Amino acid sequence: MGDRSYGIDLSTVDRIAEDVRDVVEAGTEVCLVIGGGNIFRGLSGAAQGMDRASADQIGMLATVMNALAMQNIMENKGVATRVLSAIPMSSVCEPYIRRRAIRHMEKRRVVIFAAGTGNPFFTTDTAAALRAAEMRCDALLKGTQVDGVYSDDPKKNPDAVYHSRLNYLEVLSNDLKVMDASAVSLARENDIPILVFSIQEPGALARVLSGQGTFTMIGK
Repeated sequence: MGDRSYGIDLSTVDRIAEDVRDVVEAGTEVCLVIGGGNIFRGLSGAAQGMDRASADQIGMLATVMNALAMQNIMENKGVATRVLSAIPMSSVCEPYIRRRAIRHMEKRRVVIFAAGTGNPFFTTDTAAALRAAEMRCDALLKGTQVDGVYSDDPKKNPDAVYHSRLNYLEVLSNDLKVMDASAVSLARENDIPILVFSIQEPGALARVLSGQGTFTMIGK
């Protein structure tokens, strides 16, 4: 969304695509799960009287639009990508099949997972944890608006305390708003560390992968 109040900001997509390209060229296998809150949020729709299941389905379709935008820009940069959607729509992208996704990654393609889990009542956070487990990922990186996990929203509370390391149970028991509890629990069950960093900083992805920069690690 960039600085916009709605929609897709192509300059922001371009910057994120460059960050992904850099880590792919450095030899890292990458798959992406992209949200759709810049276009439509299911919870917001439900809060305004829309049926939650229907609102979530609209939100899942929004993630497909974002995934296609990311694919287009990444391929313009010479990065081979495939969009796999949990909601079949064969005229625009491939359906999600686990073995097919693994095969794409073996061929050094960036796999972009769209439409969340394909089910209402689950966020893209949970989809990210699920796909990380299915793809046997070494880590789950969450690019967000701040450079890690704080005790409170640092944009609203200047006294919010920054956490460089947390374990899964601390996140769950303290109700830290990092990811959905179901996503954290799934990562915990599969021993997948979660790294939370700011997607707003150019080059942050590569720095986090090399153990540098500012980020919060959530693990055992």
